[in-house]
Amino acid sequence: MAHSNKKIFKYLIPTFLIILYIGYASLKIANATIDEQHHSDSTSVQHESTIKVVEEEIHEELEHIEHEAHASKEKLNAGKLIMEHIADAYDWHIATVGQTHVSIPLPVIIKDDDGLKIFLSSRFHHGHKAYKGYKLEEGHIVAVNTDGTINHEASFYDLSITKNVAAMFIAVFLLCFIMFTVAGSYKKNGIAAPKGIQSFVEPLIIFIRDEVAKPSIGSKYEKFLPYLLTIFFFIFINNMFGLIPFFPGGANVTGNIAVTMILAIFTFAITSINGNVGYWKHIFMPPGVPGWLLPLMIPIEIIGMFNKPIVLTIRLFANITAGHIIILGFFSLIFIFAEMNAGLGFGVSVFSVAFTTFMSFLELLVAFLQAYVFTLLSSLYFGMAVEEHHSSEHH
Repeated sequence: MAHSNKKIFKYLIPTFLIILYIGYASLKIANATIDEQHHSDSTSVQHESTIKVVEEEIHEELEHIEHEAHASKEKLNAGKLIMEHIADAYDWHIATVGQTHVSIPLPVIIKDDDGLKIFLSSRFHHGHKAYKGYKLEEGHIVAVNTDGTINHEASFYDLSITKNVAAMFIAVFLLCFIMFTVAGSYKKNGIAAPKGIQSFVEPLIIFIRDEVAKPSIGSKYEKFLPYLLTIFFFIFINNMFGLIPFFPGGANVTGNIAVTMILAIFTFAITSINGNVGYWKHIFMPPGVPGWLLPLMIPIEIIGMFNKPIVLTIRLFANITAGHIIILGFFSLIFIFAEMNAGLGFGVSVFSVAFTTFMSFLELLVAFLQAYVFTLLSSLYFGMAVEEHHSSEHH
């Protein structure tokens, strides 16, 4: 009974407003009918068009309420909900209050034949409206024709600052603030005991230097240490922000395969540029391999060279995304079982919250572990590139 009352009150106010609107429209129509006796034929045509517009507005409002009522009866689509939460977006969603979405609009930047178009994503009204010939369609910007249909032949570049891009800017700003603060502390205090944020950052820097860079690269580690520290802290900070469910957290930066791919390409480029003669000789002229076997071994070595950045990309992307999916999956179980039975949903919520709490603590470990693994593998690749390969005459 209580559930029925909630439905009644949910549609009571919109229905009452529509009744008032219809009453107001009827009054306008009645006034228009009286005035028709004192106006010319042109004025009569104008009133008829006004009546038609009012009727269309009422029809649109009724369709909107029917759509909301239909949406409220739809069952929870857990898969769609999870994918929407881990995917990139053109606004930063804060909360949903009733039917109102509270979010921070982000800049949309589109380069097409007409030039550069810059506006806020709020112009799209969460995908319900088009603006300047573009609209949101399933989380992506598409070009549309004047009749609202998608223009598949349109060519444009989407340079928008999406949620993941904005999160990366925040992470970079925080990383710069931390590092400049620590550097300033060293200049001010010298070799004094670290304090505050310096006491947290210094052990991590020493760990990457002594336990990752030196053993993997050798005597030339200092050349690669700035890059290794940068990717470690960048991945670690973004992983930690991804575990925060509210702004400025909640963005799935390292769970985006485009981001992890770019980081892996940087590692691949640095490895290739710094590779010495022995490194390239090992790929194109593997030592100890008979000449007749080279046509088979060289392609395998080349595939192995390109396989390294692919492994880096997929490992980081898959581990971070899997953690988010598991946590959201546990939460979705509460609502799935609640749709079957309210009491069943309450019972499942106890186990879901317990498992989610456990997974959240596990994700704290994964956030550090994945940053460490990416940095370690990168340093191993650098070590192989600069390693001095001794010729067979030495042995």
